[in-house]
Amino acid sequence: MDGRRAVTGALWLGIDVGTSSVKAVLADDGDRVVADASAPLAVNRPRPLWSEQDPDAWWRATAAALDRLAAAHPADMGRVGAIGLSGQMLGVAALDGQGRAIRPAILWNDGRAAAEGHALEAAVPGFARITGSRPMPGFPAAKLRWLAKHEPRVLEQARHILLPKDYVRWRLSGEVASDRADASATLLMDTAAGTWHPAILDACGIRADQLPRLVESAEPAGRLRPELARRWSLPPRLPIAGGGGDNMCGGVGAGIVADGGAFVSLGTSGVYFIANRGFQSSVGQGMHTHRHAVPGLFCQQAVILSAAAALAWVADIVGAPDVGQLAAAVEAARLAPADTPVFTPYLAGERTPHDDPGLLAAFSGLSFATGRLHLVQAVLEGVALALADCQDALAATGAPLAGPLVLVGGGARSRLWADLVAAATGRPILVSVNAAVGPALGAARLARASCGGDLVGGAPATLYAGDPDPALADALAAKRVRYQAHPRR
Repeated sequence: MDGRRAVTGALWLGIDVGTSSVKAVLADDGDRVVADASAPLAVNRPRPLWSEQDPDAWWRATAAALDRLAAAHPADMGRVGAIGLSGQMLGVAALDGQGRAIRPAILWNDGRAAAEGHALEAAVPGFARITGSRPMPGFPAAKLRWLAKHEPRVLEQARHILLPKDYVRWRLSGEVASDRADASATLLMDTAAGTWHPAILDACGIRADQLPRLVESAEPAGRLRPELARRWSLPPRLPIAGGGGDNMCGGVGAGIVADGGAFVSLGTSGVYFIANRGFQSSVGQGMHTHRHAVPGLFCQQAVILSAAAALAWVADIVGAPDVGQLAAAVEAARLAPADTPVFTPYLAGERTPHDDPGLLAAFSGLSFATGRLHLVQAVLEGVALALADCQDALAATGAPLAGPLVLVGGGARSRLWADLVAAATGRPILVSVNAAVGPALGAARLARASCGGDLVGGAPATLYAGDPDPALADALAAKRVRYQAHPRR
């Protein structure tokens, strides 16, 4: 690969800057996760529809996760051959000339910029055909136009505008760069060409010199600062790969590296991801198309804004301090879908297929017989039914829908949730032992590829695989009629 030599016997460090936590993994050439660590993150919601984080919190959590890895596995850290980065997509971090955040970063599930998205479509004819998506509120293009209108000082002072993982890259290396996969989801690019689009930048009120240079996902883009290498017992001047957005890295981690492969992520959000050989822009139903982290591939994505976030929310509502134990209790209860309420998971509005930040979540069908576990299972069912809506939206574009659906993300640890997704979509489900760290593993694979190694190594062991249960599928199909008739406002 570009004359780079593979490093034999090395380990590969993948860092995923998520919304609720930063995860770091050490993986070997066979894609076995040797060690992992994480550190939590919190989301701030200062106003309705707003969702923000302090960029420095991404760095503190990254440093904390790597401190833990170094403390527990110093010898393994000394074997690392390269670092790969994954991150929550669409966040806008604006830094001044001294590298300080001018304001909190505006996140992917922020809904304030709907009007600015409509204005962008009017200002740039054929916007979705250029970028692969309409400028929906959560995307950086719309949010930058919002800043230009409501907080112009931010863009006037901004020396750099960075995505979350690229802010961490800058802290790790001093390099201001982004990969074309993650950057394509900013909607500031001509996605097919892989270059920033001057007319769109102008319509958003920014300049090209405020944006990072663009690289490929498996291309080296920076080297680790010497003082950080010493702090974490890492080799000096480690290369840092371009990496990708968490959805693209999740695809690489799940082995979705060829035309037609698909996965569903049950992370903070829910993502239905299909890899495509050709660029097919998405112009409706809240879908979007970006570049994949794999050369020559693009990806169609349908997204629901609350998946594991909805489970965490209901756990708080019913007073359960441990989400995993609550999910296990629901699975053990074996509740029938006919006995649970209907839940629409629009806690932060919804993207696919409604494209409406104002949608509201709701339970319906409550009675005195409804208990706390009924509410929790209704949330799991509601997310599964929302993913079935995503599948229908993708199918309407002619996207390939064949073969098993790989499940990734923290929610994939719930067998009940996996069964519900299989039943709602009618597709076989496959969950690997590495499902919960899929994006971080994908970042580690990109690190290996940046040194000349294979993008995908050995196939990870399967934790769970199953076909849709016919009785459960029938029960959810009956419930879906009520779900789709549910009041949206």
